[in-house]
Amino acid sequence: MSDNMPASLDSGAQDTKENGPHLGAKGPDAADQIECNSIPNGESGSAAATRLFNKRWLIVFLFSSYSLSNAYQWIQYGIISNIIMKFYNVESFAVDWLSMVYMLTYIPFIFPVTWLLDKKGLRVTALVANALNCAGTWIKVASARPDLFWVTMLGQFASSLAQVFILGMPSRLASVWFGADEVSTACSIGVFGNQMGIAIGFLVPPILVPNVDEMDELAHHIRIMFYISAGVATVIFILVVIVFQERPEIPPTQAQAQARSIPPDEYSYTASILRLLCNKPFMLLVVSYGLNVGCFYAVSTLLNRMIIEHYPGEEVNAGRIGLTIVIAGMVGSLICGIWLDKTKTYKQTTLLVYLLSLIGMLVYAFTLNLGHLWVVFITAGVLGFFMTGYLPLGFEFAVELTYPESEGTSSGLLNCSAQIFGIIFTISQGKIIDKWGTLAGNVFLCIFLLIGTVMTGFIKSDLRRQKANLQAEVQTVSPTGSISSAQDYGATACSGPWQRQS
Repeated sequence: MSDNMPASLDSGAQDTKENGPHLGAKGPDAADQIECNSIPNGESGSAAATRLFNKRWLIVFLFSSYSLSNAYQWIQYGIISNIIMKFYNVESFAVDWLSMVYMLTYIPFIFPVTWLLDKKGLRVTALVANALNCAGTWIKVASARPDLFWVTMLGQFASSLAQVFILGMPSRLASVWFGADEVSTACSIGVFGNQMGIAIGFLVPPILVPNVDEMDELAHHIRIMFYISAGVATVIFILVVIVFQERPEIPPTQAQAQARSIPPDEYSYTASILRLLCNKPFMLLVVSYGLNVGCFYAVSTLLNRMIIEHYPGEEVNAGRIGLTIVIAGMVGSLICGIWLDKTKTYKQTTLLVYLLSLIGMLVYAFTLNLGHLWVVFITAGVLGFFMTGYLPLGFEFAVELTYPESEGTSSGLLNCSAQIFGIIFTISQGKIIDKWGTLAGNVFLCIFLLIGTVMTGFIKSDLRRQKANLQAEVQTVSPTGSISSAQDYGATACSGPWQRQS
């Protein structure tokens, strides 16, 4: 090897957010980030080139868009539940099931869908998700008649099935497309789309569907709402068919380069599930994550009922309060994602945000009945910042605890737990509200948030991916031409290369 090699490698170790380690890349490809770190590969020590493509941002934006479309449909009935009850002449429990069907469908279908994600990849999963989501919206267009509640439930079931193909993808997409210092942020952007959909679902339906008494006029407003969601879902489906790509031609990180080198027949999905179920820190996280997110699902589903009980006729403001919860949560998600990329303090951050979610829920519970809507807006915003901001933290922490298992599998188990607790909490809180009022219902959720906080404190912070990155050796070449190794100090949340600090 030539004498100028060490200088080239040392120069290549200089890293920035957009221009990671490279071997003095110049020329037409210099616009893209190129990394040429080494992966020890047997005795040959061959290096694997890695690159970040600009298209990664388009892919994550497209994913966020169809996640938004699907999440909007989850809450579009619940936030106008009193109007839907009147239009279809059904009980409140039936309307609650239009939301809970999203949770129920997830539980039996998550394992085959995760298997499909592992075997067929991101593009096939995205196409199936969008086909189901689009079909669900058009079925609902045909249900805008008072005697067709079963049709609207069928459309909601199709959309809920699409959700199973969506919820577990953010961490997987971030790993496949993004670099070491971007994965937590990319994962947060993926979750961001889902949260934005919920926010729009809180805001738009009360505006599009006013509480009028004339059934024909009400049917017209409901039909307009369904047509808008169907049109948006169709456009996004077409874009996914044209644009969405399975993976970049060159892997973004050394970890992804290694993952691509593993023969498919060496991976056992069943064995992976069993290993995860035997991972005690991860299983503690599965339960604590389910408790937190299940509380969020219950609050979101029953928000209209809670607000209307204390502030009659405020359907639109109920939607705005829901919007406040989610917008604050989106800010919290992005801040937490960036914080994790910078600090890698997974357990500390998760525990702190969980504790603050509990405090936020307590404050919200005891101020809801004060008679001042502006107080509810503030307390709901604080609650949303931490409770919704917790969502990507759970994904990221899980990937660290379960490395090198598939991100889709660990995320699927987290979401499965959330759906189970979501159904339990929604039904239970609804019954408690009917019998004892909203304060008792919210205190019921606070008890389980306290349990989740304690459980989070007992999670052993076994950050396996970080350990793997710290132990990995990066080839450097001594001035005499001999090969020596240097420890890498970089670490990543969803996946990542060994990124040296100069």
